[in-house]
Amino acid sequence: MLHEYTNSKLGSIIGLTDHYRKDRNSFSMKDSIVSMLWNRSEESVKLVIDNELFLLQPNQIVTVTYLQNISFDMGCPPLHAIIFNREFYCILDHDEEVSCNGILFFGTQDLPIITLDEGERAKFNVLLQVFIDEFETPDRIQGEMLQTMLKRFIIKCVRLAKEQLITKELNNNQVEIIRKFNVLVDTHFKEKRHVKDYAELLFKSPKTLSNLFGIYNQFSPQQIIHNRLILEAKRLLHYTNLPVTEVGLELGYEDPAYFSRFFKKHTGKSPSEYKNIELVGS
Repeated sequence: MLHEYTNSKLGSIIGLTDHYRKDRNSFSMKDSIVSMLWNRSEESVKLVIDNELFLLQPNQIVTVTYLQNISFDMGCPPLHAIIFNREFYCILDHDEEVSCNGILFFGTQDLPIITLDEGERAKFNVLLQVFIDEFETPDRIQGEMLQTMLKRFIIKCVRLAKEQLITKELNNNQVEIIRKFNVLVDTHFKEKRHVKDYAELLFKSPKTLSNLFGIYNQFSPQQIIHNRLILEAKRLLHYTNLPVTEVGLELGYEDPAYFSRFFKKHTGKSPSEYKNIELVGS
């Protein structure tokens, strides 16, 4: 089952499939796609995202953006997926509507995986069926209806992510600060590398950010900035043909030796050594 709605004038797309690995290259638009992957099977699914292996268990949902590189085992169970591009629904421009960035998308933390219990599965199954009905109802308001369904799906996922992935010790205002910090780091990590830079953008003190992340997880704000730089370096080293020197320049390091020391300090390998490591599953 593959459903697709496109608007050629806007260059927008939203799609739905029950077998993402098989169908993902069949969509009419493939660039800058955001995907919400849902394992509705009874088996776990092996995913390789940015050369790291993840197991998506039954009744789990994970989100991936166009910044991430994803591959599958050929024999893995099928995954349901909702895919869309920013021309259909820009999650950055509509952040006030769904508050998903920094939690479900464009975050700096671990891969956002949410789990559906029996009650939530029933609700999501109903939502999926309504989605399918809208795809099968081509009329002049179909695009608006599909966008409404997408927003509803995202909001339900955000609520579960806040409940499952964020400690209850943080109030809503504190969660919002962490969420916005994550988005800002994902946006500005190449030119802003110090906590005080982000503290100024958030009108908070560096100490406030450090205290919040001390409650939230084991990483300090500075470690999060460094981790984002390292993640981008790994992506460029593995998935592009850029030489090490140009990777460093792309990340704002004009001194190749300094970039190499920074990378080795955080990974245990030089950029050249890491570039020669085989991709997982290759």
